[in-house]
Amino acid sequence: MIQQLKNKRIILASKSPRRTELLKGLGVEFITQTKEVEEDFPKKMDISQVPQYLAEKKALAFRQELEENDLLITADTVVVVQGEILNKPADKKEALEMLQKLSGNVHHVITGVCLMDLRKTVIFDDRTEVHFKKMEQEELLGYVEKFQPYDKAGAYGVQEWIGYVAVYKMIGSFYNVMGLPVHRIYEELKKW
Repeated sequence: MIQQLKNKRIILASKSPRRTELLKGLGVEFITQTKEVEEDFPKKMDISQVPQYLAEKKALAFRQELEENDLLITADTVVVVQGEILNKPADKKEALEMLQKLSGNVHHVITGVCLMDLRKTVIFDDRTEVHFKKMEQEELLGYVEKFQPYDKAGAYGVQEWIGYVAVYKMIGSFYNVMGLPVHRIYEELKKW
């Protein structure tokens, strides 16, 4: 669909099936590759800068392997509630703790994206405000047991049951909350 990309090999560096699905939705041909990259960041870093920092860190892990026609896409999504970043939960207990913090509160989902080829790098983020209704403990426990959201920032998938019943208002992109602000990526790819 984007003519200037027809000679590019687009690489999505992500294990996320949701990011793969969303990028496919743009009608862009791409391959996926992954590397283990420590998702740590300087402790004094402003929370709002973390997603862009991590997206760039993931891209830099691939930099030496990029070839002339490669265009790399990396992303990192964080959930921020009351000034705290909620990453992926390690286990059931941590998932429940995260969901309890989200229950009845407003949180922000920030996805940082890095587009990189041998000539240039573009880094940006997208932010969505999410309003989460108060949920009963047994509802949260049932969700965690059935959906096991251990690969999701904030311990939930907006496209799953909990998104249907708990998210009653959003300001910003739904797809950003899923993990990839495809509207912004499309605009940046058109400029490439």
